[in-house]
Amino acid sequence: MHSPSGAVYSASQVRDLDRRAIGEFGIEGYELMCRAGAATLDALCALWPAAESITVLCGPGNNGGDGYVVARLARARGLGANVAALGDPRALTGDAGRAYQDYTAEGGHCGRWSPALLEADVIVDALFGTGLARPVSDEAAAMIDGMNSSGRPIVAVDIPSGLHADTGAVLGIAVHAEITVTFIGRKQGLYVGEGLDHAGRVIFDDLGVPAACLDGTIPVARLIGEDAVLRALPRRARTSHKGSHGHVLVIGGGPGMPGAARLAGEAALRAGAGLVTLAVHPDNSAIAAARPELMCVGTLAAADLATLLGRATVIATGPGLGQGAWADALVDAAIDSGLPLVMDADALNWLAAHPRSCDHWVLTPHPGEAARLLGITPAAVQADRLASARELQRRYGGVAVLKGAGTIVYPPGGPAFVCDRGNPGMAAGGMGDVLTGVIAGIAAQCGDLVLAAQAGVFVHAQAGDLASRAGERGMLASDVLRQVRACVNPACE
Repeated sequence: MHSPSGAVYSASQVRDLDRRAIGEFGIEGYELMCRAGAATLDALCALWPAAESITVLCGPGNNGGDGYVVARLARARGLGANVAALGDPRALTGDAGRAYQDYTAEGGHCGRWSPALLEADVIVDALFGTGLARPVSDEAAAMIDGMNSSGRPIVAVDIPSGLHADTGAVLGIAVHAEITVTFIGRKQGLYVGEGLDHAGRVIFDDLGVPAACLDGTIPVARLIGEDAVLRALPRRARTSHKGSHGHVLVIGGGPGMPGAARLAGEAALRAGAGLVTLAVHPDNSAIAAARPELMCVGTLAAADLATLLGRATVIATGPGLGQGAWADALVDAAIDSGLPLVMDADALNWLAAHPRSCDHWVLTPHPGEAARLLGITPAAVQADRLASARELQRRYGGVAVLKGAGTIVYPPGGPAFVCDRGNPGMAAGGMGDVLTGVIAGIAAQCGDLVLAAQAGVFVHAQAGDLASRAGERGMLASDVLRQVRACVNPACE
């Protein structure tokens, strides 16, 4: 399989790649369809080797054609295969029509839709592909609802039916797949919006299309992989010391909010920063007592930061900062220092009220904060997360990190980087503070904000997945924090 860099494409780009494979590289369209069907069945049998029967729901286009190939090949392997079509399959033309004819020529039967057909070990969703742009309704909606309610595992062909291939929006109703087997190029809708919730595990197969077919096609995004961590955090020299690995200054911890700054500070330490100092309100000066490796300075006014700023390599500001004159003065001082910044929480609220652009910061908003920064609603942010991240970067400069399922890192000039790790257990207070500290800690070591943002997002998500092994519900930010050390030392695993 090609695309080792995890390239992600728009639906129109993948359709162009498909046409190039046929027109320029001489691969017949029906051959690609047969390879797609074989790849889907291979994935199904690998995950459910004991399956004896499948049900395939086929739509009126090429996605349905892939489904008929799956059913034909399944029968050849000795599996029972029930097939139901949306519309009259005899009206199919082109490659999809040929797939249907080959299926029936080998004794396959295609029946009318009935929920009773779902009495199989595994269901294959081959209703709609990447061309769907309108809400699903009528019989198609009933078929999707039936699949989702069946209690059977579902394998989606190329993309879950009902999911918009670019935005990941649900078009009325969409299949909840256990796995999605996608072809030629990864579709962006699988990684943004509701895509992560509906696609399940994504398995990519290039169908043997030559790598040269991708030449000249710039992906809209790339998946973040462990290579980002390895590039940001190479093996340390034996002669290194604490001063070799940067000094993070965390500015936060306003009155009544000591925990966020401590979480960020501990995360920076666990990410490998040599030194971490917390600048907090004097009321919270004792927060470092339980973590003696943290230095903590009570900060009553911005002037108290002067010495600390002179020692810092990177600043993380916002966790537990609060809003008001004290907080505003500290953010002003942090920005005026000219040091690299990671801006989160109340620092982002400050930025929404005092818009400006800066090339040496990382902004880490969740959808609500992003909405305030962009002057739109959180729903609008979520409706097109890639566009929202791009606009955040364009408007405010630096590196934009749009948090949430499928966190997006948008660097100057793009393209975006998307994280497909993480889990719902991370939807809890304090998780963003840990991410802020991890990014700052990595930035202090590598001196590259774009790379630190990518590596930090990956480490944070991977740590969350490790923490979730004990269960997602009830997972705390401190549980994730305990896993960070392992994730910034991948060579030690």
